[in-house]
Amino acid sequence: MPAGSGRWGGFWEQRTQQLQSRVRAKEDKIAELETENAVLLLKLAEYKGKIEKSRSEATRISTLYNKQQRLQRNTRSALSQLGLVIQKLNQDIQAFHSSSWALLRDYQDEYQDRVSEIVTAVQRTQQSAETLLACQSKVAHLERALQDVSARHQLERQRRKVLHNSLVELKGNIRVHCRIRPLLPFDSESDDPVLQSSSISREVAHAVDDETVLVKCDRPGHPLINKTYHFERVYGPAESQSAVFGDVCPLLTSLLDGYNICVMAYGQTGSGKSYTMLGPHSDDGPVLPLDPQSDLGIIPRVAEELFRLISENPSRNPKVEVSIVEVYNNDIFDLLAKDSIAAVSGVKREVMTAKDGRTEVALLASEAVGSASKLMELVRGGLQLRAKHPTLVHADSSRSHLIITVTLTTAACSNSTADQACSATLPREQTEAGRAGRAGRSRRASQGASAPQPVPGNPAGCVEQVQARLQLVDLAGSECIGMSGATGSALRETACINRSLAALADVLGALSEHRDHVPYRNSRLTHLLQDCLGGDAKLLVILCISPSQRHLAQTLQGLGFGIRARQVQRGPARKRPPSSQTEGKRRPD
Repeated sequence: MPAGSGRWGGFWEQRTQQLQSRVRAKEDKIAELETENAVLLLKLAEYKGKIEKSRSEATRISTLYNKQQRLQRNTRSALSQLGLVIQKLNQDIQAFHSSSWALLRDYQDEYQDRVSEIVTAVQRTQQSAETLLACQSKVAHLERALQDVSARHQLERQRRKVLHNSLVELKGNIRVHCRIRPLLPFDSESDDPVLQSSSISREVAHAVDDETVLVKCDRPGHPLINKTYHFERVYGPAESQSAVFGDVCPLLTSLLDGYNICVMAYGQTGSGKSYTMLGPHSDDGPVLPLDPQSDLGIIPRVAEELFRLISENPSRNPKVEVSIVEVYNNDIFDLLAKDSIAAVSGVKREVMTAKDGRTEVALLASEAVGSASKLMELVRGGLQLRAKHPTLVHADSSRSHLIITVTLTTAACSNSTADQACSATLPREQTEAGRAGRAGRSRRASQGASAPQPVPGNPAGCVEQVQARLQLVDLAGSECIGMSGATGSALRETACINRSLAALADVLGALSEHRDHVPYRNSRLTHLLQDCLGGDAKLLVILCISPSQRHLAQTLQGLGFGIRARQVQRGPARKRPPSSQTEGKRRPD
């Protein structure tokens, strides 16, 4: 390249850089001026705002001045009227002064008469002084007697508490009651001509006594079935709802004493679980108050009895909270949630494990209640959202597991020293009766009944609080798909129900065999009920069965479930400690 071209190229490059530098300087200057312009615009807007505000203030002051002028004119008019009123009042005062002198003279005369009467009454009182002293002595004696009776009453209450809890422990932590419903018209609806034959009894399950169920069936072409099952209590078809609640009622005393309680109804669809827990089907739900002869179920009766017991001892500042969930298609739904999307169904929730090892439902809604009617109002609202679907077996079949949790928070009423003193004063006859009761139940030891253990004392003071939970569980019924005729979404519901109930049976099997691993998480139902199944709660399973030969297979399956539940040995139940939680017996998976 020629030398001249190189020089000119360097010159123009240098010239270009100089121009670019000037351009950048100009651009920086422009940006600076734009910034100053923006600041000036902001100040201009601010001054305009102040001017507008000043105009508004001037307008407001002018308005106030006009109002003040009108007020002054009104005040002058009112003062003139007030002067007339004062003149009239002075005249009235003079008239009142005259009448007052007359009344004073009458009062002085009346006063003299009353003084004479008082002197006479004082003289009579002095004459009755000895009688008054005798009455005071008698009152003091009665007060001492009342204090003595109150102290004895408190001691008897402590004894009753220890004896009651010992009685529940003797019956085992997991107790199974079996209820046989009556034969119903749809039990005879079968396509099998053998079942329709009048020569074969359609009733195959019988209550031999209050502890034994006999299943006896002899069908042509089938093996003879003749089995007996033993439970803590057996209710025949003729026994009433009040009889069933009579065995549930003592658990409410344990709830008030600080124990966790769970009452669970299990059985096939149409076996009477919802009837047992709630009563006859009604669009309005259970209604309070109760008639002793009514057909209302366990839940409304528990509500009324719980608040009756609370009213007997309000000094412990009880607080009752309620939550209601359903497990539908292996998902948990909160039936008390206030979300707008919960108009026709609950809000979906998840089970979580708290720091203390207890299972809880995240973001679960709970409401405080102060009466049985308020509690049942919430239950009725939850039942309206519960999933239901008619099947060939049941016209109002529940398609979800319903769990009602009542949380009772009370102040601890005694310390461990008082409990020990109460235990030390138990009569010898009661101790011997306890040993006799244990000996009478030794025949159940082979089935794994829990050995009775002493109930530990509560070391908490009166200022601490104890929180106990009562869970009322109405499980969905197991179904035979061929008999229920379920299709479509109902078929999926049936599959989920059967899987969750199978998971419940697996958990009880693992607990009864003392396995290191208990599959609580195989189903959200068992995960949610983990504290009741493997924890320290007192669990009552009400096994509902059909006596009909048509449902023989499901009846045998349900009875087998009940026997498996009775074989679980979890140790004695424990009170909820104040301001702390109790860990479960088994390790969750």
